[in-house]
Amino acid sequence: MAKYESEVKFLPQCTVEQVYSKLSNLETFRPILENAANNPMIAEKLKEAGQDPAQLEKLKEVVLTSDSISFPVPMIGLMELQIVEREENRCIKLAAVGAPLDANLWIQVLPVSAGGSKMRLTLKADLNMMMKMMIGKKLEKGIDQMADMLAQLPYQMM
Repeated sequence: MAKYESEVKFLPQCTVEQVYSKLSNLETFRPILENAANNPMIAEKLKEAGQDPAQLEKLKEVVLTSDSISFPVPMIGLMELQIVEREENRCIKLAAVGAPLDANLWIQVLPVSAGGSKMRLTLKADLNMMMKMMIGKKLEKGIDQMADMLAQLPYQMM
């Protein structure tokens, strides 16, 4: 299994309880998805970055429950990440369902002695050597981007 870890993200104003509470219920992402899908400023930023703003339409195809998130993936079809384990105020483990390979994602949250918390994402995927060469760098970059995005969520507003 290939292993990809994000950098540790510090959340100085957020307690472990706040972070865990938000991330352990995937339905809390619904307002964020709806805002992104309908936000003309985000569409403009995508255009400036040379990307197609029509990609935002795909966010409307995302299905959320408290335990899972399903989304379309090119050439694969519908893919689902499902929470398979929760360790209160420490870790959330998600598994890929309906994917052509076995993959797990861990979101680890720990308190920081100076206050606040820190978070790290770990992705383990069953990739053969060819797949590692083709998508390994993209997975490394993607796991860091996902950690950055999660670190920017408004946890203290819960």
